Amino acid sequence: MLGASADYTDRDSLAYRLRRRRFGRFLQLLDQLPRPVRILDVGGTETFWQMMGVDELEAVSITLLNVFENETTSPHIHALTGDGCDLSQFADGEFDVVFSNSVIEHVRTWENQRRMAAEIRRVGRSYFVQTPNRYFPVEPHFQYPCFQFLPRWWKIRLLKSRSVGWYPQAENDEQAGMWADEIRLLTRREIRRLFPEAELIAERYWCLAKSYMAIHVEPSLVDAPRNAASASSAETVLA
Repeated sequence: MLGASADYTDRDSLAYRLRRRRFGRFLQLLDQLPRPVRILDVGGTETFWQMMGVDELEAVSITLLNVFENETTSPHIHALTGDGCDLSQFADGEFDVVFSNSVIEHVRTWENQRRMAAEIRRVGRSYFVQTPNRYFPVEPHFQYPCFQFLPRWWKIRLLKSRSVGWYPQAENDEQAGMWADEIRLLTRREIRRLFPEAELIAERYWCLAKSYMAIHVEPSLVDAPRNAASASSAETVLA
């Protein structure tokens, strides 16, 4: 229903403008940290970082972790395959920042969301996690009013009847059910339970909380000596 306004790859779209503003918040976090900075992006892609101006950032290395293989071209980025709910390949506090944008709602169950949040908090000394608000009236993946509150049978029927949001028309009940079950949107209270030490910031659209950002900065990193280049790099990307 939102059409082109929800296409974050379109620089004129609402989705792109919101992501850009959201990324400004992340740059504020980044600006507090001494260089070099090691970032783990759980569920991210190189395309996202390129659109956000990754090559403008100085002394930053980014590890992408996703369930599918990612080919990268930027010298700042390398990619791994893995499960965001199981980051056992990484040591405690291995990354200065864990970044995750609109991913934790995709892991299907509350138990998986708890595991993913615990792993983010374990491997990241700081973190920035964004996820849509369950109570925003338009579901952002299916782009349909109150889709998240519909009975499962209704969701399946709708997905089989036509394309819905980012999803094409489902071929059968099994496929429609798999898509319907994929997304579990979180409430503000649930996000607070997952990230108890985080600052929780609402991203608002027409005075409604469209999504939430859980942001935590490890105090010992802020107190460490800073590279003066960090401030200028943030200003360049936001320009």
